[in-house]
Amino acid sequence: MRRSLKGALLWMMPVGLLNACGGAPEGTAVEDVLSEGTQSLVAAPPVPPSGNVADSLMLLGDVAVGGSLQAGAPNVSGYYGYRVQVQAGAQLKFEVTHLGSSMYLDTGLFLYGPKDANGSYGTTVLAQDDDSGYGQLSKIGLMTFPHGGEYLAVVGFANPAGKQFRLAVDCMGGTCLSNPPSAPANYISTLVQSPITANLQSLLDAGNTVREDNISHLTAFDFAWPYSNETTLDAAAAAILARGQYRGYRNDPAPVVLTYAQLESSMYWQFRPLHPAILATYGNGTENVQVKRYYREFSTGPNGDNKRSLFIILFPKSFKVVVYEQTWHEI
Repeated sequence: MRRSLKGALLWMMPVGLLNACGGAPEGTAVEDVLSEGTQSLVAAPPVPPSGNVADSLMLLGDVAVGGSLQAGAPNVSGYYGYRVQVQAGAQLKFEVTHLGSSMYLDTGLFLYGPKDANGSYGTTVLAQDDDSGYGQLSKIGLMTFPHGGEYLAVVGFANPAGKQFRLAVDCMGGTCLSNPPSAPANYISTLVQSPITANLQSLLDAGNTVREDNISHLTAFDFAWPYSNETTLDAAAAAILARGQYRGYRNDPAPVVLTYAQLESSMYWQFRPLHPAILATYGNGTENVQVKRYYREFSTGPNGDNKRSLFIILFPKSFKVVVYEQTWHEI
């Protein structure tokens, strides 16, 4: 598969969270002069019969958070794996860096884990990127880990030919900083969207087939949080409403704050199976999950009345904001 412009294949498959995703925070450069020309898309490692992706690659060792490793790429296309010890709640960046990597090297980057009691990392890709880094190099700009353990970072190569590469793992959040500062006043988090899990998508799709006049959407975001105190529900809401697709809710004069338990009764009945599933997917089991509801009505003409509710769900210790939007429209 070939392409002519810079592009990234990014997603986060959350572990407990998330979403978890994958991707660079907003504001990251989209184009780079070295990305011009055709590039190969580096696919994920093949799934081995054992069900442990480590059996499809060469394990080269460990890379510490805040550290890096440089090595020579193989002479032919292949995959190298590195073990990374991660504490619960850590937010990390993984990057095949320009510094220490050969010119014109084309890589892919994949995350798996955590390793289970049988020593397997599984085969589910938690986050993936093709060339969001410099030129054709790879970068996962933000990955949140709600569960600690040993994870596997895998570098794949499209044109290795014995080139050099350097993999760096950097801390992006307060849980892996020794003395994180307090958040400044009126701080608005940068959000990184991550796809929802297959289970949540299945539940959402099932609900959307029940009634033609009831439609719901579910979106998940990570936010980098390099601070000692928790973010607030108001700050999460401000970050969501700052996004263009939600601007219609900005004029709600009286948004309502709910507990997570109260959210269930506000959902259309066919979507209520999402309520426990969202909590199980993104919550860490101890945090105070908070919800803020915004409402709007509008008409697009005869038989065009719309009533919409936007629920902003904050997981303050899992560094996740989930947006559930439901619509009733006249038919």
